[in-house]
Amino acid sequence: MTSSYAAAGVDVEAGERAVALMRASIEATRRSEVVGGFGGFAGLFDASALKSMSKPLLATSTDGVGTKVAIAQALDKHDTIGIDLVAMVIDDIVVCGAEPLFMTDYIATGSVVPERIAAIVQGIADGCAQAGCALIGGETAEHPGLLGPDEYDLAGAGTGIVEADRLLGADKVRDGDAIVAMTSSGLHSNGYSLARQVFLSSARWSLEREVDEFGRTLGEELLEPTTIYTRACLDLINTDDAAVHALSHITGGGIAANIARVLPADLHAEIQRDTWSPPPVFRVLQELGSISALDMESTLNMGMGMAVVLPEQFVDSAHEACAQHGITMWRAGTVRQRRDGESGDAPAKGGGGGSATLVGTYA
Repeated sequence: MTSSYAAAGVDVEAGERAVALMRASIEATRRSEVVGGFGGFAGLFDASALKSMSKPLLATSTDGVGTKVAIAQALDKHDTIGIDLVAMVIDDIVVCGAEPLFMTDYIATGSVVPERIAAIVQGIADGCAQAGCALIGGETAEHPGLLGPDEYDLAGAGTGIVEADRLLGADKVRDGDAIVAMTSSGLHSNGYSLARQVFLSSARWSLEREVDEFGRTLGEELLEPTTIYTRACLDLINTDDAAVHALSHITGGGIAANIARVLPADLHAEIQRDTWSPPPVFRVLQELGSISALDMESTLNMGMGMAVVLPEQFVDSAHEACAQHGITMWRAGTVRQRRDGESGDAPAKGGGGGSATLVGTYA
């Protein structure tokens, strides 16, 4: 019996066709620092600019999009899931004040369908263009027998740069700082195991179901791309060296845990729920699944995608920076001294940090 790679389920020619289809979208993200053409073993980036910096720090992050890929696969719509990937990676880089430089991706699939892979990469390229970083490399791997023919997963890694004396974080946060929030576009890329269990398994809603509260189908709501905040954050940071003390990307773990992680141990953030009304998807999910408020707020972003900790005098600048990028921002709370024994609503994600509490009821 004769065996071959193709007989084992790996189509090398399909992989090459996918590469050809994605070439244009990747080239569209090219920055002037990118060296060489597309298709090499490694992506190259000219780091000469680092020589003019006093103490350059490289910032790096890696992430995926979790089970949101199951929604893209079920709807056979693959051109936005890559935007989610960029948001999850690059907005974790900008929170320390770094400018994102480049990103790479990895796609594993049961069977390479060139058009599907190209659509995924188009989304990644679109996200990189939104964030201002280059997509300089990636890998598509075919895993027959491990993943089904229509299944895939994707991950990415990014790198940015920041001057050491402009690094954002807990050491800059002060008692009396304001907390302003940037609105999310929905669930973003967290909590989809819970959302899928409630909507699809328990309630048995179809993704094609029209939901009045959403003004569109369930599938369209769940596949809404994650907002990319990078450019708005960088514009705000560059307003003044003291304009931003800390940024918190509200991802898995919810609002309190993620804000607490960017505060020093002796400070506490008090977030006023009555300053905003979470988008309908959160209320519908909570009611349909009989989910406790604690579980909702410790899992999901509740409509707050990014939080900015900054001096009071820069609140108006924050609103202007976000408005220029079409992002709604609101004053959500204040930083104060932490009281003895005050633990907040959840431990700071990653350990350490200060504490944070959500108070009142949603508007």
